Amino acid sequence: MNFKNYKLSELLILIFCIVIIFVSEYIFIVQKDATKAIFIGLWPPTMLGLLNFFNSKQNK
Repeated sequence: MNFKNYKLSELLILIFCIVIIFVSEYIFIVQKDATKAIFIGLWPPTMLGLLNFFNSKQNK
């Protein structure tokens, strides 16, 4: 995979999303707090959706 095609901001958002997913899993499995884990787990799809939205507007 060639990462030179991506902006630094896009890569940071992707890395941040992966970290958030692992944090959500940790909260669900270790802390046994399903509500908090689900709330935090919904952040990555929202951020990736916004990233797609802004990239589609920028390409027009």
